[in-house]
Amino acid sequence: MGKIDFFTGTWLIDEVKSPINGKVQAIKSFAFGTYLQVGKLTQSGGVVYNVWRTTLKKVKGKRQDLPAGKAGVKDCLILGLAGGSVAKLVRKYWGWDVEITGVDIDPIMVKMGRKHLGLDKYKVNVVIEDAYEFLRKTENRKRASAKASGDAKPNTKYDLICTDLYVGDQYPAKFEKEEFLKLIRKLLSKNGIAVFNRLYYDEKRAQAMKFGKVLEKHFTSVTPVFPQANIMFVCRK
Repeated sequence: MGKIDFFTGTWLIDEVKSPINGKVQAIKSFAFGTYLQVGKLTQSGGVVYNVWRTTLKKVKGKRQDLPAGKAGVKDCLILGLAGGSVAKLVRKYWGWDVEITGVDIDPIMVKMGRKHLGLDKYKVNVVIEDAYEFLRKTENRKRASAKASGDAKPNTKYDLICTDLYVGDQYPAKFEKEEFLKLIRKLLSKNGIAVFNRLYYDEKRAQAMKFGKVLEKHFTSVTPVFPQANIMFVCRK
C-alpha cells in the first residue's frame, strides 16, 4: 500500500479510521515485523510484543515458586486486547489449555489484529466492551451467583490479568481509580498476578510512578519491570 521508507525500514500496508482511536495503521518493518500503530505509537506487535515478552517471561519465573500444580495459568484476562500480542505470549509461556478472555472497546483495533497479526490463531474469547464495565458486570454476576448458591464469597477466576489500556499515548483516568483496581484485585485468584503497562518517558515517568504508589495500596507486592520506554508493574494479590 505504501512506499518503503528506507531510512526507517518500514512501509504502510493498511490504514483505517476508528471512532475511538482515530487513524489506525498497520505497518510492516524489517526490524519488528508487522505492528499496529496509532498516532506514531505502537499499539500491538513490534516493540509492544517485546515489552510484554520481557515482562511475562519474568511473571512465569515468579509463578514457579508457587506450590506444585499452582504455577500454571488456567484463566487469563487481557484488558486492552488490541491486536493480540499478549494472547500470543500467554500461549507461548502457558500453553493452549489456558482460557483467555480479551476485552477491548475498539472493534476496529480487534479487526486489524485479526487481519494483520493472526489474532484468531490464539483462541481468545473476544469481548468488545469498556474494560471498567466488563469488570463491574463480571463482579456483579459473581455476587449474584454466590448469593443464589449460598456461598458467602464469590469465586475469583483469573490467575493472570494483563492491563494495557492506552488510547494512543493517553491513559484514561478512570483506570487509575481505586474502584477499578479493587475490581481487578477481587477477580484475581488466590495466587493471581496482575500486570499493568505504563509508558515511561518524559512527563509520563512521574505519572507512572504516582500510579505505582496507588497500586501499593491494593496489592501485597508491586514489582516494577523496565523494558524499553515502559514500566510494567507486576502485582501479587
